[in-house]
Amino acid sequence: MKYGHFDDDNREYVITRPDTPRSWSNYLGSRLYGGIITQNAGGYSFYKSGGLGRILRFRFNGIPEDQPGRYIYLRDDADGDFWSASWQPVGKPLDEYKATVRHGLGYSIFESEYRGIRTETTYLVPDGQAFEYWSIKVTNTTDEPRTISAFSYAELANEWNYKQDLENLQYSQYVVLAHYKDGVIHRRNSTRTAFRENWFGLVGADVASFDTDRDAFLGPYRTQSRPLAVERGECSGTQTVGDNSCASLHAKIELAPGETKHLIFMLGMGSPDKVWNDGEADLRPGREIMKKFGTLERVDAELAKIRAEWHDTLAPFQVSTPDPELNSMINVWHAYQTHMTFNWSRGVSLIEAGDRDGLGYRDTVQDMLAVTHAIQEPVRERLSMILTGQTEEGGAMPLVKPLTHNPGHEATPLLEKYRSDDPLWLPITVANFVYETGDVSYLDEVLPYADHGEATVFEHLTQACRFSLKHLGANGLVQGLQADWNDCLQFGTTGESMFSTFLLANGLRVVAELAEQIGRDKDAEWARTALERLGPVLEDAWDGDWYIRGISATGAKLGSDALDEGKIYLEPNVWSAISRTVPEDHAIRAMDSVYERLFSEHGAALCAPAHTKEVPGVGLSLLVFPVGHKENGGIFCHAMSWTVVAEGVLGRGDRAYEYYRSYLPARYNDQAEIHQVEPYVYCQFTHGPESPRFGQARNPWLTGTASWSYIGVTQHILGIRPELDGLRIDPCLPGSWDGFEVTRTFRGKKLTIKVANPGKVSTGVKSVTIDGKAVDLSGDDRRGALVPVEALTDGAILDVVMG
Repeated sequence: MKYGHFDDDNREYVITRPDTPRSWSNYLGSRLYGGIITQNAGGYSFYKSGGLGRILRFRFNGIPEDQPGRYIYLRDDADGDFWSASWQPVGKPLDEYKATVRHGLGYSIFESEYRGIRTETTYLVPDGQAFEYWSIKVTNTTDEPRTISAFSYAELANEWNYKQDLENLQYSQYVVLAHYKDGVIHRRNSTRTAFRENWFGLVGADVASFDTDRDAFLGPYRTQSRPLAVERGECSGTQTVGDNSCASLHAKIELAPGETKHLIFMLGMGSPDKVWNDGEADLRPGREIMKKFGTLERVDAELAKIRAEWHDTLAPFQVSTPDPELNSMINVWHAYQTHMTFNWSRGVSLIEAGDRDGLGYRDTVQDMLAVTHAIQEPVRERLSMILTGQTEEGGAMPLVKPLTHNPGHEATPLLEKYRSDDPLWLPITVANFVYETGDVSYLDEVLPYADHGEATVFEHLTQACRFSLKHLGANGLVQGLQADWNDCLQFGTTGESMFSTFLLANGLRVVAELAEQIGRDKDAEWARTALERLGPVLEDAWDGDWYIRGISATGAKLGSDALDEGKIYLEPNVWSAISRTVPEDHAIRAMDSVYERLFSEHGAALCAPAHTKEVPGVGLSLLVFPVGHKENGGIFCHAMSWTVVAEGVLGRGDRAYEYYRSYLPARYNDQAEIHQVEPYVYCQFTHGPESPRFGQARNPWLTGTASWSYIGVTQHILGIRPELDGLRIDPCLPGSWDGFEVTRTFRGKKLTIKVANPGKVSTGVKSVTIDGKAVDLSGDDRRGALVPVEALTDGAILDVVMG
């Protein structure tokens, strides 16, 4: 079943049926002031932190779904009939109520028509501002004059800490104050150490009535679908002292036939009447902001500005391929998702309530991969910050909280609290940053460790590898510690992880290659020697057709054909290929086993068969999940994305593309009832073949799937990869493609890359010309073609012929 379509020209996803299988959401704002909004205007807003700066209250996993939110009610004052500008919360029958929702990049527009009244409501947070617009145009399409009442409604959080707000009611319901004066609601509440403030105002009409008390507006034993104030046509003028606050301003609109009137509701951070300081910066008074920004022309200008900024942000990589769904994703929504994941890590969504209010180490390091080409300075800032979350011994803090992080003074975790994979992602991301920017000097920048001491960026990388080399188990594999990316497998300090061992091997390879290119010969020799010593250990983990997952403290193997459950795991086998550190025939056979034993039409399961019983010496917390769910035999899409990379490394374009299509969100646009979540963003999980919910997806938006899938497509299927000396063009295409075109900005130069594949081969580059001049490809024995950076000029056209 189809609920909407991609509008690539406007960079929007257009929802034509708001009764989607699950909430389909979008993000507003920036890291200063942000929000989430669903296709029914549900969601919440926050200031700087989703967990500690909550402005609008939200009830996760509630019934009805995705409520409360940002609501505007409309009432026909002639007969008392009322509805909402978004389909929900009133929920009029869809054969009478027409709705279209246009989720765009940083904004959402809701169009509705009911009983001759048409509305268009735009929600956005202006760039660099700490307030949001709810801008509504109301049009009378009938031949009769109409009197319409418009009511805003937002349920305001009592406490900025979302958990205190929702759970500690003996405290939170006593700290809120909300008052109305001269057209503006002023809400104040306490964070135990200081007061914080919000304002809510209306521009475009006089306020006819107001409520600041939630219960007075809704009425006893009522929900947002039938508020008492809307039903009777008037708010009761409540001022809030304790309990629960809301922001409802009521305006009466007289509409002649065909007339349109425009109202602007504005919700912002700070005081309405004075400058408010948040401890770091001053925010201007709300009334001043309303005067400056509260016009239709300014709303349109701010919307145009957001659109233009996202156009510029996404412009560094645009594609035209034979696959229109790939184009829609890479050019717009997939790229946008990688930026949202970079902005919010895993802490701000409809899934995460706010407990993960910080930057998970492994997540953050991987999230930077997909946005480095587009926002190099923010990536550099984030990368430097996350490097200071590494401890002097080389491990990493599992969670870095930017608002309170204090490098050089953090507590050193106990060994058993480290996650063995965390620091091993650093070589990949730092190398990617250096290759993209060409800034070798970054490697010499000195950054503190989290606990004590300091080192250059390059030394941070070697220390990450040394940490793992120091913590090898009895069989020579890396100790699993608390976890090894898969948090549901605990090998501990005496068990060993094959996945982390492959990450170590990959890290040593990347460090060696980087060192060789920048003249660090001793470091290169050290890394190569350590990798050579690791070689026999890697091969000892070969199980005959694939690599094992790990070895428990008791010596039991996980991920072995000898087992009844958990015979094969995805992670070590994809990384056997990605790391390029084992014999190619073994990597190929391992990936064939993945295809034969784990792959299905919706992607590759993380393991098979799923677990139903304990494995001696291994903590299997995944047993809490039914078979086929999450880590227990589910399709973990983050790991699924590595299959695309692995097959790209092996040069098998048809297989890489088949994997990619299997979990491509846009592929499910016309079958949304199967996947259920948004068809324009990746999810974290899809229920696996052993689940009765097989094919249903969960946890959209904030997931490592976004970053690695982007890398899989752009750097491996399309094969456009940055290197220190230039840009490597190394496509790995499906046999049905005869070519593609990419516009790519690289080191400040905008390039057009036209790839022709007349023989429909999978890999191989026969020739490259730049503006008609042939590029000398001799002397490069690696696959594809390296185009030297000095040969590139701004506006150059590269013609690439495969063969």
